[in-house]
Amino acid sequence: MKVSIVIPTYNERENIRLLIPKIMEVFEREGLCGEVIVVDDNSEDGTAAEVERLSQIYPNIILVKRARKLGLGSAYRCGFEFASGDVVFEMDADLSHDPAMIPKFLEEIKSGADVVIGSRLVDGGRVEDWDALRIVLSRGANTLARFLLRLDIKDLTSGYRAYKKEVLDEIRTNGMNISGGYAFQVEMAYFAKRLGFSVAEVPICFRDRKFGETKLGIKDILEFMKVLFKLRLQNVVKKVPTRG
Repeated sequence: MKVSIVIPTYNERENIRLLIPKIMEVFEREGLCGEVIVVDDNSEDGTAAEVERLSQIYPNIILVKRARKLGLGSAYRCGFEFASGDVVFEMDADLSHDPAMIPKFLEEIKSGADVVIGSRLVDGGRVEDWDALRIVLSRGANTLARFLLRLDIKDLTSGYRAYKKEVLDEIRTNGMNISGGYAFQVEMAYFAKRLGFSVAEVPICFRDRKFGETKLGIKDILEFMKVLFKLRLQNVVKKVPTRG
């Protein structure tokens, strides 16, 4: 089983220089065949140069440079195109997602899950260093998304995920991605379920970033709301029986 990890970056130099060695330690410790794909949206802080430096140490790094900031969902879709793994991960660059959890995700895949979501909202999941407002916004977004889309996934907005490659291939074949921003996470879970793929959640501890600033803004929140209602009003694809 080959693993691809896609990491979008924009001004994440201090974080990426710590994250990639942690991922490589997991690959080596677990005996995994893996690659890291960094999609950089023309960072101004030298993120791409840092990834290039690391690629001299770790040859299994692919750096994809883009001319400008085009959105989180767009970056992931770009990274997926370069992924050659049987299992493709999404992971934030800001050290919020612990690479030590990678084997747990793979255990769920081997047990039959098609998609695995690192959840802050299932038993054992939690967040650290968030203020009350951010917790309320996150829980509110998930509650609204579950209600509108009739999904039983607790943490629809989590960005720590693993997909079997066939899930990404079928979603792309059906032309189902409609947003380039943070709503992408909800869309991917929604489409996977509509196509009959199984989704599992594993508890994670989400730690707030130590370096840099969050990229989430008002524009992203408004787009998130727009996408939710669009998905609710449009039956994008007929639901098929659960696979397996």
